[in-house]
Amino acid sequence: MKHVYIETFGCQMNKADSEHMLGLLDEINYRQTDEVDEADLILFNTCTIREAANSKFYSQLGKAGVRKKLKPNLLIGVGGCVAQNKEDLLQQQFPYVDIVFGTNNIQRLPDLVKLAESGKKVYEIEDELPYDLPEFPVIRQTQVTAWVNVILGCNFNCTYCIVPKVRGREKSRHPDSILSEIRKLAEEGCKEVTLLGQNVTAYGYDLSSNYSKQKATFGHILEDPEYSLAKLLRMVHKIDGIERIRFLTGHPFHVTDELIHTVAELPKACNYFHIPMQSGDDIVLKRMARVYTYEKYQTMVEKIRKEMPDASIISDFIVGFPGETHEQFMNTVKAVQELKFDACITAAYSPRPDTPGAMWEGQIPEEEKNARLRYLNLVVNEVVEQVNQKYTGTVQEILVEGKSQKNKSRLTGKTRGNRVVNFDGPDELIGKVVNVKITKMKPWALFGEIVNQEGIAYCISPA
Repeated sequence: MKHVYIETFGCQMNKADSEHMLGLLDEINYRQTDEVDEADLILFNTCTIREAANSKFYSQLGKAGVRKKLKPNLLIGVGGCVAQNKEDLLQQQFPYVDIVFGTNNIQRLPDLVKLAESGKKVYEIEDELPYDLPEFPVIRQTQVTAWVNVILGCNFNCTYCIVPKVRGREKSRHPDSILSEIRKLAEEGCKEVTLLGQNVTAYGYDLSSNYSKQKATFGHILEDPEYSLAKLLRMVHKIDGIERIRFLTGHPFHVTDELIHTVAELPKACNYFHIPMQSGDDIVLKRMARVYTYEKYQTMVEKIRKEMPDASIISDFIVGFPGETHEQFMNTVKAVQELKFDACITAAYSPRPDTPGAMWEGQIPEEEKNARLRYLNLVVNEVVEQVNQKYTGTVQEILVEGKSQKNKSRLTGKTRGNRVVNFDGPDELIGKVVNVKITKMKPWALFGEIVNQEGIAYCISPA
């Protein structure tokens, strides 16, 4: 038996891919280790969406190269988005890397490792996903919740984004394979599934008979698709044992009335929408090729909150996009203040190779981008604190996921709106749904005590 140490960068899609990589490697007797010094194979699953993740990966890759000098039989593999986009660079500048594979050929990983074990350098990148998406074995890193990929790639061409290049165009998994995976998860005790995609709200369009590949390239709403995210949610909802369903990340363009109605109607569907806005200014949005305006995004938010007043809406924002004026930046600040998001993921614009934005004039100096980011984050924290106030004193339904990372004597779980809550309780509650009264709040977490249906606190006996 050998050991693999895997380091994952980036989004939940990458984390889900890493779980599949572990499942594939298990078939050739590689077991996961959390100790890098134990590893016979160090595997990096990379992200190239932002420069920070890129830089951290190259730093860790350099450290792995030092380890290989001390342990010559150590294998080093690079997968994910950097591998898909920078195969030549990895070959030329990092000769100690043994395996390079892309986002479209994860299923080949066991064969590639076997070739590397025989002393060969292996570099294999596929430009397109297989026509029939393969089903991968998986080793989950969590027991109560699970990520399930339902659609890969993206058909939009946002001018700051490299995802279409490294992940390809949208390709949905057939519902039968998705439902089979989720039924198995339910049998194993999983209580919550999150349906994943780079553009999860476009799920199923490419499987529908009235789908037009040409129209989809520019973003297209099918009037009556055979398959859609809303229809998939209804299918998953029927699976016994699954108590909660989430989805992320979506594009505002595909948040249809049908989807909003479905989430509002289905008891298991969590009232949680992670829908990046990216900018609050219409001119910047147009330059980003986001195909909507602030008004349209605002209308979407109003529709969600009309049907689900307690819905959690999360957004992403980029500041310092090429050509962004101070006034346009302030429109983003106003958007955060007006729409009162439950949380925002913010970043300074990071030029990505082979994207239009990286080649444009009007690049904002780093100092100015960072100043804008700091200011926006101050506003976001103020808004989130205001939003959090509504939770204080309320009783929230919490799915207990495990022990708190920061305090192992406490349990942690999430509200239906994906808000993290920490509280005291016995380990046997893990995997169960409990009522927690919120007693204290911080910007990114809530704290409380377990109560019964009448709101009376349980007495937690010391261990």
